[in-house]
Amino acid sequence: MIVDAHLHCSGKETQRDVLRTLDDAGVDRACLLAPFLSDDYKLDDAASLREANAHLGRVVCGAEDRLIGFAVVNPSIEGAYDDLHQAVETHHLRGLKLVPTGWYPYDECAHRVYDAAAELGLPVLFHSGIFIDGRSGRYCRPAFFEAVRDHSGLRVTLAHLGWPWTDEAIAVGLIDRINGVPSDACQFRFDLSFGAPPPYRLEGLDRAIQVLGAELLQFGSDSFLPCDGASIRAARDEVAVLLDRLEVCATDQARIFGGTAAAWIDGGKAT
Repeated sequence: MIVDAHLHCSGKETQRDVLRTLDDAGVDRACLLAPFLSDDYKLDDAASLREANAHLGRVVCGAEDRLIGFAVVNPSIEGAYDDLHQAVETHHLRGLKLVPTGWYPYDECAHRVYDAAAELGLPVLFHSGIFIDGRSGRYCRPAFFEAVRDHSGLRVTLAHLGWPWTDEAIAVGLIDRINGVPSDACQFRFDLSFGAPPPYRLEGLDRAIQVLGAELLQFGSDSFLPCDGASIRAARDEVAVLLDRLEVCATDQARIFGGTAAAWIDGGKAT
């Protein structure tokens, strides 16, 4: 099974187009993120995020076996707790995407949203590392996400392996390993979506595999819909080339391309 655990919606995609793209890319399941980087959807506009979540609900409706919808809320805006409940209970979204921008992962407003995610049993995908706006990376250092450990059972992924703080991200994930927590019960896992520029990628991935193991790493294309399957396949092939260079075995590659994300999505039940 191939899972794309990091796929952006723009608000312009249809379910039919998304499924065709996944078929062309050879992807079985995908985590679709509600739009928040398009012209009509902004992280600092709660109304636009509510519409983004409603749009995503329409896209995934009836195809939930393949499309896992991730709501987007902004914890620093009043009502984020209720907006997340609405996204799940009304639009049937099954995950949460958070981008710390203007708030830190340890802020009280963030803990309120973590409470909601834990109540709803949602997997959470955080942006970590430098952000595209060139201003918010200061909120997204991996060590800041240790605050999540105040919420037992909340299962999260840090995107982009936290680049440029990759060593810091690995250290955050190492804690559960040191304490002998089973892989699928660990609080942190890390996606390999685009972050580090090419000269850094092989070294960072090598360290992550050696320290964390394939069980805590997962593929995400970080592609933006609507797109053709070739762009997702290219992202997947890029990771596969790096894994081959590192002589990662077929079993571990299968885990990275599907098993880790499946366990994260399904609450510890890898498929």
